[in-house]
Amino acid sequence: MTHASSRTKALAAGLVTAVTLTATGCSGATRDTTDGSGTADAATLALTPVTTPAKGALAGVDWLLEDEPDSLDLDTQGTSAGRVVLTNVCERLYQLQPDMSTKPFLAEKAETPDDKTLVLTLRAGVTFHDGTPMTADDVLWSLQRHADPDMEQGDEFANIAAMRKTGDRRITITFKTPDAMFFKALAGDAGIVWNKEQVEKAGEDFGTPGQPDACTGPYRLSDWKSGNSITIERYDDYWGRKPLTKQVTFRWAADSALVNALTTGAADGAYAESPNTAAALKNKKGVEQHYGPSTASLVLIPTERGGLKDPGVRRALSLALDREGIAASGYGGMVQPWGTPVGSGAWGYAKPVFEAAQKAVAHAPASPTAEDLSTARELVKRSGADPAEPIVIGTDSSQGRSVVANAVRAALQRIGLKGQIKTVPAAQFEQFYSAPQERADIDVLVGDWYISKADPMGFYDNALSDSSNNWVGFKDDAYDAKVKKALATLDDAERAKLTVDIQKTFTDAAVWISVAQVPSVLVLNKDMTGPPASMAYLYYPWAAELGAKKG
Repeated sequence: MTHASSRTKALAAGLVTAVTLTATGCSGATRDTTDGSGTADAATLALTPVTTPAKGALAGVDWLLEDEPDSLDLDTQGTSAGRVVLTNVCERLYQLQPDMSTKPFLAEKAETPDDKTLVLTLRAGVTFHDGTPMTADDVLWSLQRHADPDMEQGDEFANIAAMRKTGDRRITITFKTPDAMFFKALAGDAGIVWNKEQVEKAGEDFGTPGQPDACTGPYRLSDWKSGNSITIERYDDYWGRKPLTKQVTFRWAADSALVNALTTGAADGAYAESPNTAAALKNKKGVEQHYGPSTASLVLIPTERGGLKDPGVRRALSLALDREGIAASGYGGMVQPWGTPVGSGAWGYAKPVFEAAQKAVAHAPASPTAEDLSTARELVKRSGADPAEPIVIGTDSSQGRSVVANAVRAALQRIGLKGQIKTVPAAQFEQFYSAPQERADIDVLVGDWYISKADPMGFYDNALSDSSNNWVGFKDDAYDAKVKKALATLDDAERAKLTVDIQKTFTDAAVWISVAQVPSVLVLNKDMTGPPASMAYLYYPWAAELGAKKG
């Protein structure tokens, strides 16, 4: 699935809370790399998917979320807050690793006898938290529940022809056409295995306070005090390695309250929830920040209204945009100028191939040169765009988006066009993503976006001719054919080549205009370590790695 980011969804997921990273994304953990003013130095910041392994046990840890989850049933309410909790409680058939690769997990073996068949052999000896064994019946029932069109993951199953139990520990899935993305989906919420009996017994109350979790993970849901806290505790009969931390208590706070709780020691950690929050915590005593790869990006999304319908004008705007200025003024240097609509956390395979392609992206300078501006003005001249007709920029009043909107207006002025900013309340802004009538009066949205799969091909279907996210009406039959071919290509190396070709078409046409990539930030008590710093924390049991630095 692809996701529009928002204060309560993707931003709350901690995906736009990160700092800039090096192109390789492979260096050690970075902490306190500021110039003393609290502004990060993008040239010195690096990225790592993991933190130093923990050595000592902890009796309990206090963790912060931005919001209280609406539900702990991710099939009906797939929010980031719920996912941060449940990824320690519930397990999936595949597992996303801290380095953003995926591997079979509750399915201990996966075989593809042909391109349209997936055979899963389930792990033996796994029990749910009520002590009953996980069975193939539970797995098949869980997959069928996820596949319901009314459920959050229903769209991941559109290409499924059949799902069957073909042995005591075997599930066979057949596809209408080969499907490279389904393997990635099984590492996300589409691969969660539920205890059928417990879910059916709870009925509509499943996922609410007072109900059991119905899962198999290293922690079980202990208590949910609505309006106050959620507590998970170590499941002592867990089939795998036991966590060092016995109990984690989640509470929720936003903005300054979160900063205060972390700096005073009232809380031990959080996956930071906005770039400004992360910047406010720089150089604070008692806490450290660790930065990891994410798929998230800041983007400009042209709309149906048509002010940016001409690809020449879109390319011109991209050439004139001061991405370095946006990073410094809007995000404290904690985002990196970027030319593609997905962050490097999407490089779950073929990293050198995608890294080289990212460096080769045209029309997306970090800071425009005189030559860039000259080229941009010529593109506008050829387009015949009316300089008197304003291009309306949709934003809310948040610091980052406001800076981006003003930078877009300045870029338009530099190339002889007029920009007009339309600022709306945050709740109305969120409607821009899903309701065409709400964005009818804007030409471009200052947005943020992430994908749930560590594969760039999880994004590029957004520009298919019939995609609901292709607002500007980009149409290219060859592009459509290449995307469909790539999505059906199971070989990673071949799919990477196809993806790079698709990416070049997308970025050359500036279907969306990329601004910056935004990795994730883990903020942690200085005496603790262990959890992944990467976006994998949304799907990986991060608390199971948490512990004291010293044994």
